[in-house]
Amino acid sequence: MYKRIRDLREDKDFSQKQLAEMLNISQSTYSRYESGFLDIPSEILISLSKIYGVTTDYILGLSD
Repeated sequence: MYKRIRDLREDKDFSQKQLAEMLNISQSTYSRYESGFLDIPSEILISLSKIYGVTTDYILGLSD
């Protein structure tokens, strides 16, 4: 899951700071999500799926 959110971010050419601003969180918090040091809350997961136009199952690695 963590590699997927990094890959999605890089595919859209977003920095961690830009994405964190979209999610109304700090860049350091987002960095912890992406590195796997912090679990991603469901509301952030849903927001990420909307930003990227993918399902939450895709982000979670349950589908391709």
